[in-house]
Amino acid sequence: MLGFKRSLIAVGMSLALSGAVWAADEGATKKTIPLEEIQTFVETFETISAGYVEEMDDQTILNKALKGMVSSLDPHSEFLTKEEVADFDEQTSGNYAGIGVQVEMVEGKLTVVAPIDGSPAAEGGIKAGDVIIRIDNQLVSGMSLQEIVTLMRGKKGTTVVLDVERDDEITQFELKRDEIKDSSVTTEWLGNDIAYARISQFLGNSAEEFRDEMVALQKQRPIKGLILDLRNNPGGVLQSAVSIVDSFIDEGLIVYTDGRHDFSKSEFNATKEGTLLPKAPLVVLVNEGSASASEVVAGAIQDHKRGMVMGMETFGKGSVQTVVPLSNGAAVKLTTALYYTPNGRSIQAQGILPDMVIPQAKVSVETGRFFIKEAELKGHLGNGTGGKERTSSDVDNTLNELATSDFQLFQAFSVLQSAQQFMAR
Repeated sequence: MLGFKRSLIAVGMSLALSGAVWAADEGATKKTIPLEEIQTFVETFETISAGYVEEMDDQTILNKALKGMVSSLDPHSEFLTKEEVADFDEQTSGNYAGIGVQVEMVEGKLTVVAPIDGSPAAEGGIKAGDVIIRIDNQLVSGMSLQEIVTLMRGKKGTTVVLDVERDDEITQFELKRDEIKDSSVTTEWLGNDIAYARISQFLGNSAEEFRDEMVALQKQRPIKGLILDLRNNPGGVLQSAVSIVDSFIDEGLIVYTDGRHDFSKSEFNATKEGTLLPKAPLVVLVNEGSASASEVVAGAIQDHKRGMVMGMETFGKGSVQTVVPLSNGAAVKLTTALYYTPNGRSIQAQGILPDMVIPQAKVSVETGRFFIKEAELKGHLGNGTGGKERTSSDVDNTLNELATSDFQLFQAFSVLQSAQQFMAR
């Protein structure tokens, strides 16, 4: 064990030097290494190495110790081994093979924040709020988030089995892993020159993708209203979210972060150069699966009174994680700051409350009902101003389909239609 003790002293010196760098931001005095506590750690390490029921090598024990130390801070801080760092980088790029689900530890339970649109998880029926109990017969209790993510990922075409708790019942899902695409933005026209943009997650290229889609739509015809759908968007790259907000406002604060050290304090402001749609009526759709960067967008739009936020109260993840690389290739993903909206509201453990709360409801719309209009009556009078007559066949029933398939989106569309009428007056 002498070799380990020597390594541990070197680690302690490295930590001390690292601590000096962090303390330099505030001009604090460098703290001495707590030798008594280090000795307790060494004794605990030796006890595990000598007496644990299963033999483990030194590196495995040390990794477990480091993971426990960091993960006990909060649900989002984590120690990453060298191998896990590579997996983490691949995942955040948006290109990997897996089931496509964002998870967080909530009160000790592995909880689904949101499945990614079009992913095996979404197509297989996984929903926000589901609690994952087992992955391929392995209990997730006590595992780190990165270990869990690694379990769910694998080669394209292979299967993974999840035991999921939902409404106090356990259901088993067998999902086939697939390539998770890096495209996160989809758009379409809904009618009355109202556009719809869905952002499933904030990747490094999401802002550029969003701007390209908006430019393409505007070339077809002017956008007279936009629905920005961030439901079940678990967040991602903050800069992408900031750039998308910048598309709607031309000045002012978008979001700021605050923490212990100077490097954790930052502000992001809007620019006139980045603004694409400064005046088009806007509705932002959110729900319980909207987290992190999604909440940044919703909070900024709300504080600037640039649009209406509709849907359900968001997840409430308002903390910032910084990945700090270590000398051996490992890293610490550490919570270093909190997000604040332009008006100084903290998102953390609170979320964004919509301006208009709209639950996702199932509605029934009458179909096949016979009706006639005045223009169909024999001998009816003309419009009087030369306007085109409308019969029952001219009535657009596509809104009925929207109401039954996505009630929240139907409500957002109705609000924008009303806004068009009031703005025209």
